[in-house]
Amino acid sequence: MYQEVRGLAQAMSRVEAKLDGVLDETKDIRSDVADHEVRLRTLERARWPLPTIGVLAGVGGAATGLLALLR
Repeated sequence: MYQEVRGLAQAMSRVEAKLDGVLDETKDIRSDVADHEVRLRTLERARWPLPTIGVLAGVGGAATGLLALLR
């Protein structure tokens, strides 16, 4: 009986060690996700000028065409 209890204690120690490893990996994954979130927010903020520039170029081209047509 003592051997069985001792074996269970060793098995529990191994399970605890594996669980600690999983928890450490989870912390690493959370920090990676937070880093990716920051990067995505930065990219999304930097993306809005592109359509605006396209619209302004289109309006400028239309205005130039209209001026050329009226002269």
